[in-house]
Amino acid sequence: MEIKVLGPGCPKCKQTEKVVREVLAETGVNASVEKVTDIRTIAEFGVFGTPAVVVDGDVKSVGKIPSKEDIKKWISISAAPAKGGCCG
Repeated sequence: MEIKVLGPGCPKCKQTEKVVREVLAETGVNASVEKVTDIRTIAEFGVFGTPAVVVDGDVKSVGKIPSKEDIKKWISISAAPAKGGCCG
């Protein structure tokens, strides 16, 4: 799983990254966390307010610090195995 925290480094952006890392530690979910500060890269996600959180390419939150509960939902959905195929 890949999580990106988008923002220029403002206090809310730093807090968002901290909360994301705390949730990952609490849940034991293995994910990479990348801080994206480049404005052009942020704009490529269609995000014009920060902080923003992107989980596996999907923008989940824009313009606020997400709650731990919201982050837990996002990572549980993203970590769930896909249905279908031979084993699901």
